[in-house]
Amino acid sequence: MNQSKTGTPGLKLNVGRTCLIGFAFFGILLLWQVYDSWCPTFLTDIFARRMYGMSSSALKATGDDSQILNVQWLVGIIMACDNLAALILLPIFGSLSDRTHTSIGKRMPYILTGTLVAALAFPFIPLFFHMNNIAGMIVVMAIVLMFMMMYRNPAVALMPDITPKPLRAKANGIINIMGYFGGAAATVLGIFLKLSDYINAEDSARNIWTIEIPFIVASVLMVISAFVLFAKIKENKLAEELKDEIEEGERLAAIESPVEDDGPMPPANKRMLLAILAAEFLWFMADNAIGTYIGNYVIYYLQSSSSKTMILTILGGLASVIGFATAGMIADKIGRKWTISAGLTVTVIAYIVMLFAKPTEIIVGGAASQEYSFPAILFVVWMIKGYGMALVHNCSFPMVVELCSSKNIGKFTGYYYTASMSAQTVTPVLLGFVFMASGAWGVLPVYAGILVFLSCLVFTCLVKNIKAVKVANAKGLEALDSDD
Repeated sequence: MNQSKTGTPGLKLNVGRTCLIGFAFFGILLLWQVYDSWCPTFLTDIFARRMYGMSSSALKATGDDSQILNVQWLVGIIMACDNLAALILLPIFGSLSDRTHTSIGKRMPYILTGTLVAALAFPFIPLFFHMNNIAGMIVVMAIVLMFMMMYRNPAVALMPDITPKPLRAKANGIINIMGYFGGAAATVLGIFLKLSDYINAEDSARNIWTIEIPFIVASVLMVISAFVLFAKIKENKLAEELKDEIEEGERLAAIESPVEDDGPMPPANKRMLLAILAAEFLWFMADNAIGTYIGNYVIYYLQSSSSKTMILTILGGLASVIGFATAGMIADKIGRKWTISAGLTVTVIAYIVMLFAKPTEIIVGGAASQEYSFPAILFVVWMIKGYGMALVHNCSFPMVVELCSSKNIGKFTGYYYTASMSAQTVTPVLLGFVFMASGAWGVLPVYAGILVFLSCLVFTCLVKNIKAVKVANAKGLEALDSDD
C-alpha cells in the first residue's frame, strides 16, 4: 500500500485486475440481455395461441390490441416466477459462498458450476418455443434462472472481496462497463437476427436459427468469460496479498458507525441500509418494467421492427458506459447519495419525455399506408435513461457492501439482490394487470416514471450523504499494474 506525500494512504485501484473480474458481469448481462429481449415476446406469442388459437402476429393484424394486452399478465407471472426463485436463492448462495473455503476460492466454485449448467440449458428455450412446447420452455427458463442465481451473487461479491471500500464505486463502474460489453454483444445479434421477422412469419416459414443463434452465442461467450475469470483471478492468493489494503479501506469507509466483524449492526447503519434497499426496490420496479415490456411495446404499440429495440439498447448501453465511467468521479465530488439522486432525477425526466413518443402512421399520396415511423425521440430518451440509471447502479451496490465487514460481503450482496429481485417479482405481474385494466400500452412510461420519482424521494430524504475520506488513487500506468 502506497503513502502519498501528505501521509494519506494511497489505495491503488488495479484497473487491469478489475477488468478481469468484470468478465463475470460480462457473462451475466450477456445472458440477461438475450433473456429479457426474447423471452417476453416468446411468451406473448405462445399464450396468444393457447388463449385465442392465433399467433400474436395474427392478432396484431386484426388491429385490436386488447387481446395481446390481455395476455401480458400471464407473461408477467412467468417472468415474475423466475424472479421469485431468484429472491429465494440469491441470499442463500451469497451466505453459502461467504462460508465456503476451497483451493480455488470461496466464490469460484459457484461461478463455474452456475455458468456451465445455465449455458448448457439456455439454447433449449428457443427450441421449445419453436416446438410450441410451453411446459418445456418454462421448465428450462426456471433451470437457467436457478443456476444463474448460483453464479450471480458470488460473481458480483468477488469485486468487493478484493477492493478496498473507498475504491469500490470506481471499480463498480469498470465492472459495469464490462457487463455492458456483454449486453452489447447480444444486442448486435438482435439487430441482424430480427425476432419480429420470426414472429410475423407464417408458421411454415419460421426459421428456428433466427432465434436459436443468439442463445447459442450467448452460452458460448458466457462459458469463455467464466474460464477467463478462473484462469486469471486467483481468489485465495489475492485475498492474502490485499489483506492490508482491505483493512485500511475499512478505516476509510463512508459510513456513520464503524463496522465490526462479529458485532451487531449499529442502528444508524441499519437505518441507512433499509432506506437504500427501499429506494432500490422502487427503482428496480421501474427499470424491470421497462426492460420486460419494451420489446412488446416496440412491436405491438409502436408497430415497429424488433431491431429498433436493439438499437435502443445499444444507445442506452453507450450512455450507460459514459455514466459508469464518470460516476466515480462525480461521487468523489458530491458523494454517492447526491450522485444517485441526480441519476434518478435524470431518469424521471426521460420517462416524461417518453410520453410524447407515439406511433405515427406514414401517409403516402394523401392516404394512410398502414406503416408506422419509429419516434426518433425515443432514442434520446434511452440515452438519458441509460446515463441516469448508470449513476444509480454504479454507486448503490458499493453503498450497501460499505455497511458490512469483509466476512459478510456475500450476505449483503444477497440483501441488495433481494431488494432488486423482489421488485422484479412484483412489477411484471402488477404492470400486466395495469395493461389489462387500462387497455393502453401508453401507461408504461407513466408507471415507470412514478416509481422512479418515489424512489428518488425515499432515497434523498432518508439516506445520509457521507463522503469517503479522500484517498490518493494510483494514476496512469501505475493503475494498470498486474498482480499476476
